[in-house]
Amino acid sequence: MAGRPDDRGMTPRQARTIEWGIIALCLLSLIFIFQPFAMPLFSIGAGLVVLGGLLFNLVPLCRPGVPLRGVARAAAIVFTILVVAIGLAIGSAELYAIYLRKP
Repeated sequence: MAGRPDDRGMTPRQARTIEWGIIALCLLSLIFIFQPFAMPLFSIGAGLVVLGGLLFNLVPLCRPGVPLRGVARAAAIVFTILVVAIGLAIGSAELYAIYLRKP
């Protein structure tokens, strides 16, 4: 239907907010990694760097007129890639542990 708000796309303010939110997440993750005080913050930062790196792929979609549904679909694809990569990493670590346990 042509009259829905989703069809018009994002406003300049919405696009800028999403773009700067992604950039802020990336900067926060770098601050957490390079802070010298707490190891848990480093761990959180390391996870956020991976997430921020994947979300940074959405920045080209953060333009006025691009439907928010398209950005959400791309974010779902990025999240799926993250889950698959984590699954492959954990699975390969488990298989390597099984390999090392053999006599």
